[in-house]
Amino acid sequence: MSRSRPFQQVDVFTDTPHMGNPLAVVLDGTDLSTEEMQRFTDWTNLSECTFVLPPSDRGRAGGADYRVRIFCPGQELPFAGHPTLGTCHAWLRTGGRPRAPGTVVQECEVGLVPIRQKVADGQARLAFAAPPLRRSGPLDEDDVQRIARGLGLQRHAIAAHAWCDNGPGWQAVMLRDAPTVLALRPDPAALKGMTVGVVAPQASGHDTNFEVRAFFPGNHGVAEDPVTGSLNAALAQWLIGTNLAPPRYVATQGTALGRAGRVYVERDEHGGVWIGGGTITCIQGEVIL
Repeated sequence: MSRSRPFQQVDVFTDTPHMGNPLAVVLDGTDLSTEEMQRFTDWTNLSECTFVLPPSDRGRAGGADYRVRIFCPGQELPFAGHPTLGTCHAWLRTGGRPRAPGTVVQECEVGLVPIRQKVADGQARLAFAAPPLRRSGPLDEDDVQRIARGLGLQRHAIAAHAWCDNGPGWQAVMLRDAPTVLALRPDPAALKGMTVGVVAPQASGHDTNFEVRAFFPGNHGVAEDPVTGSLNAALAQWLIGTNLAPPRYVATQGTALGRAGRVYVERDEHGGVWIGGGTITCIQGEVIL
């Protein structure tokens, strides 16, 4: 039987409403089937929707505060970054209290993901620990050439490339400068079925260090993501690990879509990589499911 459930729509990786990546959060997903979750996700017409549940016995034993199921149009995801931060924000806003002060532990398909609460530059931000890469190393040359064609580039325009797979299966390429990234007009047919992340350094004097774009044309109607936590988490592990980026930097994403996403990246003293950003609730109420 349908009933009212608490609901929020959260903007993530921004401190300004409507300038980041929106997320639908159903804060009580109990008794909903996978099909019902997927149907509601598709109806929202957003890139992702999450459903909060009590931790599993295994998750609770590991310190989880809640469990989340993450959906995008057409499928469930094992992990995604902006849903991780947005769900944590909504959970805290509705009275959630972490078992360990200052750190929320989220359970999802990839396992337990710690999320820190931190104030920086006068702004309260959440940051999640980047999960381990499932696949790394250079891409196959055939894929690199296909990505170059799909992005409308010559092969030599790609300065570096790597698998950055932490669940969504990102294939990442680095270009030489941010203006080239912003000028991209991908060919959806050429890239169909791929999840491509593009990054390039900003010019000296810019207020951020890198420009990022995320493409997955043909995958359930979503062509470009405004701001992508999973991609930035995987990029950070690649770039920092190969000395293509410093241990601490800020990435911009969403510029080409009229957004102003900011992703704050930091490697800690133990080698862990943390991905942070602003979060703000734009809609709050109830949804009937």
